[in-house]
Amino acid sequence: MASYPTVEDLRLVDAVARHGSLGAAARELLVSQPAASQRLAALERRVGATLFERDTTGARPTAAGREFSEQAAHVLDHLGGIVERTLSAAQARTVSVGAFPSLAGTLFAALDVLLDDVVVQPVIDHGPRLIEGVERGTLEAAFTSIAGQVPLARGLVVTEVGRHDLVTLLPDGAPEPATGRRPYAGQTVVYCPLDLSGDVLHRRLTELGAHARPGATAEAAVRTGRERRCAVVVPDMVARWYAAPGDRTVPAPTRGRMTLSMVTRSPAPAVLLDALPGLRGRLRSGNGHASTI
Repeated sequence: MASYPTVEDLRLVDAVARHGSLGAAARELLVSQPAASQRLAALERRVGATLFERDTTGARPTAAGREFSEQAAHVLDHLGGIVERTLSAAQARTVSVGAFPSLAGTLFAALDVLLDDVVVQPVIDHGPRLIEGVERGTLEAAFTSIAGQVPLARGLVVTEVGRHDLVTLLPDGAPEPATGRRPYAGQTVVYCPLDLSGDVLHRRLTELGAHARPGATAEAAVRTGRERRCAVVVPDMVARWYAAPGDRTVPAPTRGRMTLSMVTRSPAPAVLLDALPGLRGRLRSGNGHASTI
């Protein structure tokens, strides 16, 4: 088609399909029958297909007409709710929040509880893109673990949410590290530090004799460790999130700390600042199954 159909085109086709008559459709739309006939003919020329077979007994949709009328009814129904949805959005308190994949599930579940009267518009992406979203104004807050590892644009504010040390999660059946200079010799170790220290951690695990395998996300790393019954190096909050009966945690083979931050423009949204104490507690908490040895 040379151009999109207008709302009047959609209403005409919908009315003709419902009434089976061009005259009845014209009366409903408060236009003359010749005007309705001319509009329908012009639309058919633009579409390049006959939409209705018309004679003295009425108007019957062709296959093209049935498809067009179904689509028209769908679009008109959606258009009819635009004002209502717009007013609802205007009256609701909303906040747009971004999080990286490993954090998203836990974060948005916590915010849903803590911000009971606020609609959270979630965005899930990687840290650099989330920070760009805050800079552009498409996001009000980005929860990220790389704020201290990348340059930030002027005007952005970093609020620390929590610091989390790396630990080794040993799923039930996973061997404990040996003693000596290569405690993971011959063992597979999955890791997911959640920040930009992955390459450094990989090299360190390799030096300790491990077959180091990166986890795509924190949950994927833990699941892989369970499947392989091997050690998993993750921030302590992740070990608590996914702990299961029989799991143990031991110190990580190398020192490391992930800092979780909220990146916003100034001033930071008050609704999120007020929720931070409760959010910190929920991110630190776990299910209590892992024992520390």
